[in-house]
Amino acid sequence: MNEQPFSIPATVFDPELFTQALKSAKSPIPLLKKNIERTTDYLHQQYQQGAYIRDLVWSRSNFIDQILQSSWQRFDWGDNNDICLIAVGGYGRGELHPHSDIDLLILLSDEAAVERLQQPISDFITLLWDISLDIGHSVRTIDQCIQEAEKDITIVTNLMASRVLCGADPLHQAMMDGTGSDKMWSSQQFFRAKWDEQIARHQKHGNSEYVLEANVKNSPGGLRDIQMISWIAQRHFSTRSVEELIGKGFLTEEEITILNRGMDFMWRVRYALHMVAGREEDRLLFDHQRTLAKMFGYDDDNAKMAVEQFMQYYYRWALSLGELNDVLMQHFDETILRASEAETIEEINSRFHVRNGHIEVTNDKVFEQTPSALLEIFVLMAQNPSIDGARASTIRLIRLNRHLIDDDFRSDPVNTRAFIEVLRSPHKVALQLRRMLRFGVLGKYLPEFGKIIGQMQHDLFHIYSVDAHIMEVVKNMRRFHYEESKKKYPVAARVVKRLPKIELLYIAGLYHDIAKGRGGDHSTLGIIDARHFCERHNLGKHDANLVCWLVEHHLLMSSVAQRKDITDPDVIIEFAQVVGDQTHLDYIYTLTVADINATNPDLWNSWRASLLRQLYAETKRALRRGLENPIDKADWIRETQTAAIDQLEDLGFTEDEIHEVWAKTGEDYFLREKVDDIVWHTQAISQHSDADTPCVLLKETSDLDFEGATQIFIHARHKDTLFALVASGLEQLDLNIQDARIYNSGTGVTLDTFYVLDNNGQPIGDNPERTEKIKDFLIEHIKQTTDYIDFMQRRTPRQMRLFSVPTQTTLTTDPSGTYSILEVMTPDRPGLLARIGKIFFDYNIQLQNAKIATLGERVEDVFYITDQNQQPIEDPDLREAIQIAICKELDKKAAA
Repeated sequence: MNEQPFSIPATVFDPELFTQALKSAKSPIPLLKKNIERTTDYLHQQYQQGAYIRDLVWSRSNFIDQILQSSWQRFDWGDNNDICLIAVGGYGRGELHPHSDIDLLILLSDEAAVERLQQPISDFITLLWDISLDIGHSVRTIDQCIQEAEKDITIVTNLMASRVLCGADPLHQAMMDGTGSDKMWSSQQFFRAKWDEQIARHQKHGNSEYVLEANVKNSPGGLRDIQMISWIAQRHFSTRSVEELIGKGFLTEEEITILNRGMDFMWRVRYALHMVAGREEDRLLFDHQRTLAKMFGYDDDNAKMAVEQFMQYYYRWALSLGELNDVLMQHFDETILRASEAETIEEINSRFHVRNGHIEVTNDKVFEQTPSALLEIFVLMAQNPSIDGARASTIRLIRLNRHLIDDDFRSDPVNTRAFIEVLRSPHKVALQLRRMLRFGVLGKYLPEFGKIIGQMQHDLFHIYSVDAHIMEVVKNMRRFHYEESKKKYPVAARVVKRLPKIELLYIAGLYHDIAKGRGGDHSTLGIIDARHFCERHNLGKHDANLVCWLVEHHLLMSSVAQRKDITDPDVIIEFAQVVGDQTHLDYIYTLTVADINATNPDLWNSWRASLLRQLYAETKRALRRGLENPIDKADWIRETQTAAIDQLEDLGFTEDEIHEVWAKTGEDYFLREKVDDIVWHTQAISQHSDADTPCVLLKETSDLDFEGATQIFIHARHKDTLFALVASGLEQLDLNIQDARIYNSGTGVTLDTFYVLDNNGQPIGDNPERTEKIKDFLIEHIKQTTDYIDFMQRRTPRQMRLFSVPTQTTLTTDPSGTYSILEVMTPDRPGLLARIGKIFFDYNIQLQNAKIATLGERVEDVFYITDQNQQPIEDPDLREAIQIAICKELDKKAAA
C-alpha cells in the first residue's frame, strides 16, 4: 500500500471504548452488529460524498481487523504459540469492499492443537456468523497448508498475500517459508499456471472486455487482471508493490498511472455494486448499470443515454487495463518462460526484424524517427503469415509513440497506401485491424473510429460495443474465404470470392456503423465519414460511390428480407431497382450476412439465412431478366400452376381433380408458395376425407443443414380465432413462428402455412416421434369449439423486464391497395402472438400474412391484414381502436 487508511472518527467507532464495552457486555453480538452497521453506514456516506476509494476500502479492512481481534480475544486459546488468525486473499492485502468475503486462515502448529482448540475455534466462527460477517475460512496445520498449496495454485496465491491478525507470528513465518518459490511453484510454474487460469477465466466471461453485463472483478480488463500483474511480480521478483517493477524495466511511469487510476475506477464501481445490491455483487447487471450511471453523474442527452455514457467509460477503462495486462503478460512470458530459448533473428529491413517468430524494432527510436513505421509494422505482419505477433517491448513502443499519428500523418500518402495495403493483404486482415485497435493505433489513424471505442447500445440486441461489432464484421468477411465456412454460409462463401475489390467490402464494414451515438440516422451520417476516407485514400469515384452506397443501405437487405413479402414480384423488383446491378447485390449480400452475425450470433438462424438467400436469388433473377422487363403476376401464377399440374399428373391426378382442390384457394397462394409445396399440399388435401378434422402437415423447408425452418401446413374450416389458437398452441410446444401465410378464399376453408424454429433457433429436423406429437396436439387444439385462447403464463426473464418500453404501432395501407400493414414494435414476452391474434378476432380482422422478427429484447412484427370482406381497413376510428387495443393488451402483460 502506498497510503495509510484514514481514521474513522471516534464518534463513529472508538476502538478503546469499544474494547471496554465488549469486555463488560453480557452478549457481544448486539454491540458488534451495532458497530459494524454504524461504521458501514459512515463509509457509505463518505463514498457518496466522493471520498478517496482507497481510503474507504482500506479503512473497512482496518475496522474489520479490530472487530476480529476484539472477538478473538474473548476466547481462551491456551498457549498462543500453537495458533494464529491470518487474513488471506484480498483481505490479506488490506482490501475489503462492503460485502467482499473476509478470507481467514486459522493456522495451528499440529493436529494435537487442532483437537485441543476445536471448541473455541467453532465458537469463534459461530460468533462471526452471528454478527453477519461474510467470512470464508479454513482451519489447517502448517503441514496441511503446505500440502494443499503444493496441489492448488489458488491456495498458494491466497497465502502470498497473508498477514497475521492475532496469535503466533512464527507459525505464519513457517508456513510462508514452506510455500515459497524455492519449495514449490517456481516462478516459471507459477506464471504458467496463473496465465492458464487467466485464459480460462477470460473464456468463462466472454473473452472480451465488452460483454453486456461485465464482471468488474473477473471479466477481461477487470480487477483480477490488475492482480495478476502484482502476483507474478511478487512471485518472480519478490516485490512488495507493482511500483517496484519500474526499477526492473517492466513498467513505465505512465503504465503505473494507468494501473492505479484504473484500479481506483474499478474499485469505485465494485464498491457501488456491493452498496446498491446489499450483497457481494460483481456483475454490472443492466438494472445496476442504470443506477451506477446516475451515481457517477451521467445524464441522458440527445445522442446517448446516461447508462450508455457510463458503460462507454467503463469499457474504455477495461480496454486500457486489458491492453496493459496483455503487454505485461507477454513481457513476463518472454522473461520468465522463454528466457532460456535459443534466439533466431530474421532481418526484414533497417527498422524491423523477427526474433523467435515475433516482430520487433531494431532500435527504440524507430517510431520516433520514422512515424510511418507505426503502420508499416502491421503491413509486414499482414504480408508474412509466419510472424506470430509483435514483441512486448515493441508493443510498448507503439503505445508510447501513437501520439505521433496526427493530421499530417493521416494525410501522408505513404501512410494512406500502407493502410490500404493492410486491407488488401491476403493474410489475417481482421487480426491486424484488431491489433491496431488493441495497440491504440486504429483510433488515432481513424479519429472517427476512436469516438466509438467502447460505445455500447443499452439493449439485448447489440451484444458488442460498436467498435467490437465492427471488428466482428470484418472478421466474418474474412471467414467467408475459409473452407469451413462453405457449409454455414454457402452463398456468401461463393459470392465473396468474385468481388472485384475485397478492400471495398472491408472499408464498408469499418464505416457502416461509424456514426452511431451522434443522434440522427447513422446510415446517412456515416456517408460523410466514408466519403472523406475514400478521398483521403485516393479511391476512384466509382469505388467511393460503391462504399458510400453500402454504408447508406447496409440495413436494407435484412429489412426487406425480414419485414416484406419476398414472394411478391413487386417487392423483388423494388429492391432490385435500388441495388441496380449484380456487383452491388454481391457486396450488400456479403455485408448483410457479416453484419447480422456480428450483431448477435443468436440472430443468425436457419430461417434468416433462407430469407436472405431467397431474396438474393430472386433479385439476381430479376437483374438478369432486366429491370425494364419485370415478370407479370399473371404469368407467374400461370407458370407455377402449370409446373405443379405437370408434377401432380405424374402422380396420377387428373386436371379436374387438381382444379377441384385449387378451387378453394386464391391467386395469392400461387404467387407465394413454391411448386413442390403446392404439390405436397394438393396431395394431402385430396387424401384428407374428414372435413371436421384439420389437416396438419410438417416438413423441413430445405435439405441444407443451416438454411431452413420447419414448415407447418394447416388446412381447416375457417374460424376467426384460428391464428390465435395456432399461435398459442405453437408456443406451448416451444416453437417460435418466423413467418405466417394465411389464405382465406371466402369458401369457408383456410390454408395456413407457418414457418417455425425451436427455442434454439433450429428446425425440428428428422424427429418422427416429435413431429407426430406436434400434429396431434395442433389438431386437438384447433378443434376446440370455444373462443377461449390459452395464453402462456410464463415469467418474463429478468433482462426482458428491464427493457420494457411502451408498445409502438403503425397501420398503413399497402400502395397496391390490397391490404393494410400493421407494424408492432414491442418488448418480447410469452403469448405475444396469441394476444395479437385474439385482438384480430375481437375486431373481425382477417390476417393474410405475418413477418415475425425477434431482435434481442424486442420484436418488430409486420401483419398484413384486411377486414372480413378482404379489403384494407380504411376507417380512421377503427384503425385507431385496433392500435390502442394492441398497445393496452401488450403493455398490460409487460407490466405484469
